[in-house]
This record gives sequence, C-alpha cells and structure tokens, in this order.
Amino acid sequence: MHPLVELAQQAIQQYLATGQILPAPANLPPEMQQPAAVFVSLHTGTGDLRGCRGTLTPTEPTLAEAVIQTAIASAVDDPRFPPMLLPEINGLNINIDVLSPLEPISDASSLDPKIYGVVIRAGKRRGVLLPDIPSVDSVARQLEVVRRKAGISPNEPADLYRFTVTRYYADSEGF
Repeated sequence: MHPLVELAQQAIQQYLATGQILPAPANLPPEMQQPAAVFVSLHTGTGDLRGCRGTLTPTEPTLAEAVIQTAIASAVDDPRFPPMLLPEINGLNINIDVLSPLEPISDASSLDPKIYGVVIRAGKRRGVLLPDIPSVDSVARQLEVVRRKAGISPNEPADLYRFTVTRYYADSEGF
C-alpha cells in the first residue's frame, strides 16, 4: 500500500476513534515534504462514494499534512453525506489524487477526460471534475457534468482550466 493511502487511513481512523488529528510523521520522504493540492475520495466496499473533499491549490505546508486534513474532511465534512462513524471504516477504500497546477485553456479541444481533470468558473460558481471517471467517456460529457455541478448553463461563458493527477489507491481490503 502506498504511504499516502496508509497515512489517510491512519488519519481517518484516529479522528473517528478519538477526535484527534494525526500529526504528520517525522522524516517524510521528499515527495511528501512539498506542498500540493489533493483530493481524497472514500468508497464503500460496494464501490459507492462515501465522501470526497479536496483543494485546487496547496493549503498545507506539506503533502502529508494535506492528505491528513483532506482525508478527515472527506470522512466527516462532505455536505452530501452524514459524518462517517467508526464502524464504517471496515471495507472503506481510499483514493488519493495529487493535482498538478491548474492550467487555463481557451477551448475544450485541449481536454481529454481520461487524462485531464477540469475546473470551470463563472463568477462565484465553480465546478471540479477529476479525470478518468468511468461514466465520463467524452469531452462533451465531461463538460456537461462539470457545468451541472457548478450550476453553469451549457451556453454560459465560463473560464476553463485543466489539470492532471497522480493517483494512489487503497488496496481492495481497505482497513
């Protein structure tokens, strides 16, 4: 199991069991010492989404601290779900996406839903869609979904950004 996934598991388990935030480990590997934007997605053993939170820009001094904070937020602060309870960690699968910096694009021809995530902005409304979502198999579908998430109509002018991710998955055993 990748150390980032293990760290997310430990952070969620400690927070649900004690209410305490796991401190970042000492002697982090170099890739975990740098700041980075991150999304943490939680899925039940049956594959259903249970929580997802993330950032588009770095919010913590290190990737390790971002994973800890974002994993906890995914478990207890996704407005689509009630806060997770400790018994729910059994069979939980964790996906971690470390984002590249956002890149503005002038039109949708620069997108590929398998490679690029997309951010759309119009005024204060914003939508984010990670790349390589199974039900999103075309740029048209990617834009439809992200516009709907943001509440931006199909023909409304909006700014587009793309990003790539480095993805880390939990093993099928979960906790």
